[in-house]
Amino acid sequence: MIVLKATSEAQSLVWDGDDLVDVVGGGRRWGPDGVEQRATVRHAFPFDRSVVSLSGRYSVVYAERGTKALLFDGDRLVRELNRSYYQADAFDYPVALGALPDGREVLVHCPEEYNVLEIEDAESGERLTSGERHPKDVFHSRLAVSPGGTHLLSAGWLWHPYGVVEVFDLASALTDPAVLDGRGVLPLDPGIDAEVVSACWLDGDHLAVATGEEFLDDEETPALGPRQLGVWSLSARRWIHRSRVDFNIGTLIARGDTVVSLYGHPRLIDVTTGAVVAEWPTVEVSRREGSYGVTHIPTPVAALHPDGTRLAIAQPESIAIIALPERKESQLPTQD
Repeated sequence: MIVLKATSEAQSLVWDGDDLVDVVGGGRRWGPDGVEQRATVRHAFPFDRSVVSLSGRYSVVYAERGTKALLFDGDRLVRELNRSYYQADAFDYPVALGALPDGREVLVHCPEEYNVLEIEDAESGERLTSGERHPKDVFHSRLAVSPGGTHLLSAGWLWHPYGVVEVFDLASALTDPAVLDGRGVLPLDPGIDAEVVSACWLDGDHLAVATGEEFLDDEETPALGPRQLGVWSLSARRWIHRSRVDFNIGTLIARGDTVVSLYGHPRLIDVTTGAVVAEWPTVEVSRREGSYGVTHIPTPVAALHPDGTRLAIAQPESIAIIALPERKESQLPTQD
């Protein structure tokens, strides 16, 4: 493990080649020599998290439990973003950047209502989801566009409170925006019989879903139950893996057929078995599950290198860079 010194704790991290960049910190970066380079931009607002497009062109800096955000094209400010004030201090800002199958880069967020997802052209701001809407009472959060740009993931919550996951077909949503107000493509049976604490895309067909102890039904069913890690296949419309785990999973970061679990400390988990492949107890991360609730426990700040070999994790006065075990050939079935 390599430790880079930081003048203050990084509030966002993204890899730019072999450099690490703190977008929220105004673009300060650490090169392969480990020396911190000063920020080029200073934000006159307490933003504390960011999301960056896969192309690296666009980024959004935002207040995780606030209503304000900024969209950038490189260092150029494109426009200011907002979300509804309603319960904004109670759950994570819903925002994602992605690319549609035709290559057009889009912004997905909830600019007016907490329960209304909108898709916009990232550069022009043109709204691609104009039309009549019939939103249900769900708080969208932790949005993610699938690799290939065909689907949208929302790992939000209902007013119990209770964490849920939804997946929407983007091609259908661009034709009929009300698709984003429905149940999405995940069926009720076999569904999920426990509270969702996190979810992420593994590839364009598979998503990993982690559950907590809260549950709806304790009967033995094909559904994903309490304290499990599951892999759902969109094409097969079923759980292809379900594994019981005996620890809190926290935030998930995908790496092929493994995921990085961030809760207390990083773990690398095999999604086909639920087994811990490796863990690093000396690297502390926040104990945070779900997209809602406590405000004094922030989401961990981490970045997986695009080649999957290194994981960078923000520490109070440093950045820990972990060398991950070599990836095995994926055991996830391919889409027909």
